[in-house]
Amino acid sequence: MPQRALIEQRPWLLASLVAGISYWFVAGSAIPGLYLILWKGAGVGLLAVYAWVHHPVRDAHHLAIVMALGALGDMVLEVSFVGGALAFLLGHLAAIALYVGHRRAKLSAAEKAVTAALVLAVPALSFAITGQVQVALYALGLGGMAAAAYGSDFPRLRVALGAAMFVVSDLLIFARMGLLAESRIPYLLVWPLYYFGQFLITVGVIGALRRKGKFTAR
Repeated sequence: MPQRALIEQRPWLLASLVAGISYWFVAGSAIPGLYLILWKGAGVGLLAVYAWVHHPVRDAHHLAIVMALGALGDMVLEVSFVGGALAFLLGHLAAIALYVGHRRAKLSAAEKAVTAALVLAVPALSFAITGQVQVALYALGLGGMAAAAYGSDFPRLRVALGAAMFVVSDLLIFARMGLLAESRIPYLLVWPLYYFGQFLITVGVIGALRRKGKFTAR
């Protein structure tokens, strides 16, 4: 889509991209903490606004709630790891409900194996990385979200891929607690994987709802 059309028809989506991309460059800078926290929450928070304002149907509003919980988690995580994780977990549960409501009519044996592997492997890997049961319990919701996205009829190259990027981002956060504590890799990759994962989920779900004739608004 031409830049002008994006500005005119999807201003909230463009604003989200600006906030999400620019945050990666300012994270860890000398900007006062409160402003940086709000900046961090703006990227995914504006995805929530985009889903809610432009698409007046229940599933789009459901998606907006998922993104709003993600934005809340982004901000709370800066002051409370447990509080931020709880917000993200609630977002995962809301996302699971959305995806299950749009599950594929039929899954092959291989596809069922992938969904089962996601549910089991993500918490198992998270526990292996951190050795913390509470992290594994959180990761059970994370893996369930990714499995539900893969098993839904939303486009996998956007929604399931976005969910997988979210999973990798969180695994890198866990690795930053120990295994990669001295590495720059998590600091470089966690935010772009997470933000663009959420972006892909948003545009994938909204695009699928539009194709299904749920709404005509852009």
